Amino acid sequence: MSKQVILAPLALLPGSNQPQPATIEVDLTSGLISSIQEGLVQPENDVELIHVEEGKVILPGLIDTHVHLNQPGRTEWEGFQSGTLAAISGGVTTVIDMPLNSIPPTTTLEGLRVKREEAKKVGVNCDIGFWGGIIPGNSSELVGMLKGGVKGFKCFLIESGVDEFPCVGEEDLLQACEALKDTNALILFHAELEAPHPIIGHGHVHDKTTISDPSEYSTFLASRPEELETSALTLILKFARLYPQLRFHIVHLSASSALPLIREARSGENGTKNLTIETCFHYLTLKSEEIPDNATQFKCCPPIRNDENRLKLLEAVLDGTINYIVSDHSPCTPELKKGDFLNAWGGVSGLGLGLSLLYTEFRNKDIPLGRIVDWLSINQAKQINMDNKGLLKVGNQADWIVFDPRKRWEVAVDSLLFKNKVSPYIGKTLQGKVEKTYLGGKLVWDHATGVEESLLSQGNLL
Repeated sequence: MSKQVILAPLALLPGSNQPQPATIEVDLTSGLISSIQEGLVQPENDVELIHVEEGKVILPGLIDTHVHLNQPGRTEWEGFQSGTLAAISGGVTTVIDMPLNSIPPTTTLEGLRVKREEAKKVGVNCDIGFWGGIIPGNSSELVGMLKGGVKGFKCFLIESGVDEFPCVGEEDLLQACEALKDTNALILFHAELEAPHPIIGHGHVHDKTTISDPSEYSTFLASRPEELETSALTLILKFARLYPQLRFHIVHLSASSALPLIREARSGENGTKNLTIETCFHYLTLKSEEIPDNATQFKCCPPIRNDENRLKLLEAVLDGTINYIVSDHSPCTPELKKGDFLNAWGGVSGLGLGLSLLYTEFRNKDIPLGRIVDWLSINQAKQINMDNKGLLKVGNQADWIVFDPRKRWEVAVDSLLFKNKVSPYIGKTLQGKVEKTYLGGKLVWDHATGVEESLLSQGNLL
């Protein structure tokens, strides 16, 4: 059959925050949506007909622009197959892979080639694109990587935790921006700027002598104060104003004290319009007051802060100061998470849980489902210039999911499909579950049957 017709009592269509009845037709040859009609319209014969049950909602496939899949080089931490399997189980049909912590990192055109060849060899379960990286001395590689397909460039203003991806200084950034000044490239910042006091990094500490009880989360939190993020913001805004033709983006914002500075910088006719912001599921759904001693599955950089901070971040998502939400899925082996907050690797694992986490957080706050999905789909598609993703729209790729908002479930170890099943969300009860995921009109995930070999490795390299 060359045609698929979806009869959906509830579908989230462009321009509406509330689902409505719709008939969606997919050309299976091209994998694109060929027509959408409001209401339920019985199709002609000889089509793949999909009846969606009452109460379940058709949504566009989700996008996560901040994941670390770590292959090759640290594939024992995560891999293309396991990471993208976790993605589709949560309705994520497109991921963009960070330039670290793989070896080699994606900081050269050759590194990008190695990454793409590895992904092609092992196969991926959703569509995947790649970020490049900015490190000291690689400015001559940037334009080549951009032409080679990277979606932009990530850099650190503080140590990254891995030796092969060093942080950059102001002179390095100047060289990078000069190399890219004739493009509209997107530059992403891990926005913490080193201060003279001790810093607990992703896995290292500079000065342990001034640190108090390392088993207590408060020790780690005190070592990564909000001032690190506001200090970094000052430098980033300087470059955003110097290079208005480039685009600048702050990844995983955690400090609510940065929000007034961002709003002020953007305000007015001459405001900084080329700066976007993301935050993460863990900053919106977890709070420092509830993190037990030695619960290093909660450790990430920047850190999870208190509930007052969390609520201000939620407000910033609602008012548009924060543009979208990502997982920052940053896994490692269980061994690297052992011990205390001083020595454990920093990174939260949660790829594929985002829609359920946000729906649980917002369902009783009168926030329509359409707004939640925008933060997880179209807003990210616009950021990476993917015009054919993020909406159920004629001409777009037929990436769509079946979401049951009534389903209540508990995150258990065996429900996690990423490689190393260490996560702060284990034991959390969530509302709303992704039941099926389609990529280009092809079924790639069915919760009822679990992992099926016949459905795997249908993703594409972007």
